[in-house]
Amino acid sequence: MVYNLADNIISPLGETTEQNFQALKAGHSVLRKYDGFRGVGEPYVASLITEELIASLRENGLTIFESLVVSSVRRTIASAGLDVTKSNVVFILSSTKANIELLEGHDFSEAEYPGVSAERIAKAIGVSNMPITVCNACISGVSAIILAKRLLEAQLYDYAIVCGADRQTRFVISGFQSFKAVSTAECRPFDIERLGLNLGEAVATMILARDNVANKESWGIACGAIRNDAYHISAPSKNGEGAYLALSAICRNKDIRQLAFVNAHGTATMFNDQMESVAIERAALNEIPVNGLKGYYGHTLGAAGILETIISARACDEGIVLGTKGFDELGVSGKIRLSNSHQACTGNSFIKMISGFGGGNAALWMTRTAEQNKGTDIPNLYVTHHVTLSPKQAVVDGRNIYIEGKGKQRIVDAYKRYVGDYPKFYKMDMLSRLGFVASELLLAEEGNRSSEPSDERAVILFNRSSSIHNDKLYLESIAGDEYFPSPSLFVYTLPNIVTGEIAIRNHYYGETSFYVFSSRNDELMRQIVEVSVADNTMGSVLCGWLDFEDDEQYIADLFIMQKPS
Repeated sequence: MVYNLADNIISPLGETTEQNFQALKAGHSVLRKYDGFRGVGEPYVASLITEELIASLRENGLTIFESLVVSSVRRTIASAGLDVTKSNVVFILSSTKANIELLEGHDFSEAEYPGVSAERIAKAIGVSNMPITVCNACISGVSAIILAKRLLEAQLYDYAIVCGADRQTRFVISGFQSFKAVSTAECRPFDIERLGLNLGEAVATMILARDNVANKESWGIACGAIRNDAYHISAPSKNGEGAYLALSAICRNKDIRQLAFVNAHGTATMFNDQMESVAIERAALNEIPVNGLKGYYGHTLGAAGILETIISARACDEGIVLGTKGFDELGVSGKIRLSNSHQACTGNSFIKMISGFGGGNAALWMTRTAEQNKGTDIPNLYVTHHVTLSPKQAVVDGRNIYIEGKGKQRIVDAYKRYVGDYPKFYKMDMLSRLGFVASELLLAEEGNRSSEPSDERAVILFNRSSSIHNDKLYLESIAGDEYFPSPSLFVYTLPNIVTGEIAIRNHYYGETSFYVFSSRNDELMRQIVEVSVADNTMGSVLCGWLDFEDDEQYIADLFIMQKPS
């Protein structure tokens, strides 16, 4: 098992985990209304880190985002007493948009790429191994914890520093406003009168260790799961399929009587809360207390999964279920147990669940009960099919195929010639079009496309530039004081959306994940794919390098890899 050695939270409620927990215990929140702040045209309610705190934490040569992450990580390292300069440490960053404010300021540099930013952070804290950035939309934080668990249990590293952070900028806030998802009042998770989410800022860090080097008095990560609902890129399935599958996976062979509570995502949006309640009831967890923390912090995006796991562990230590602030009357159809006041609880375990754009859902089972690490049996995956598609190449299983056109038009021409039956293609951004066409070529070669749902295939993709091409297009759409942000543009500023598009097209309910590096690293990609497939019931994976930087610089180098039968 993997254990949490130390943690830290920096938020508007405090600069340590303990300060944050005591603030929540006292019922405090700094959610408040902003009007015109950070250049956002419409009023919004949020919990934002003060300019004074930001100034006190600024590091020379680093951006605001990087400075906040470095501050939280350094405090956690000091608490753990860990020498991070050794080769047995990996740094994993969870973020949806990282240094997006550089692009907003028209001060574009390589640091705008999340992987490059992660590398700058790693250098500042003294970690020498290539860092990994998890860009899995709102489930990034839990996804990062799950990845750390897998890498440690496979004995590829002894320690993992996992940090989640995001800044709330004009780019991000206007995007959520474009979906009409942002409430102009304090959010009310699961309540009958909920009107939408609030956004928040925080940085949350955990240092995890595998069992042979950890203090086993600490909280352990018993298991985790990531699943897609294969329904829609920006709306959750009505029956909570992805969340239910993730919950079912982590509850398998577990005694749910050990659970103190389920910490839900609880964004206070109409569809998310409804979906989660259905998934919890379907998973037979409806008698377990449920809570949500967005009424204290708002939605902290890449930090949310890590922050809420840390706070939940601290609450469970004290034997309480923190009240769901803003909740009054149940407004969802799933039968779940919620309270707006703190309640006593028993149990030595809890579940953290989360969901996000791209159909992603994830869940963790955290426990105080020591469990024997059975080790990870790394599968010897073999390649069954391989596609390369770029401005100069179109190769399927070693043979050249004909595609007309130049630049990005080649992707459209490839769709017309070899696919042609999925009009939604024309709504996609270029990264998703590239990944979609390449995946279609792979699956045509495989020859076993089915309309039947399957949870046996994972989709795991990597790149360097994240969603930079569509980021620039969305930024152009909100230029000036009078603007009308487009939800169809904004949703594709999340690179993991392409994994959702592939899952929806093919009815894949398995794991979908997206990772960003500072540069291509085939060995690290192979390690992540292998430990991911080893950790779940997937029998195969559609994976590889998928990058679209601009019309003349793009590549899809994708594989189908299979477990031995």
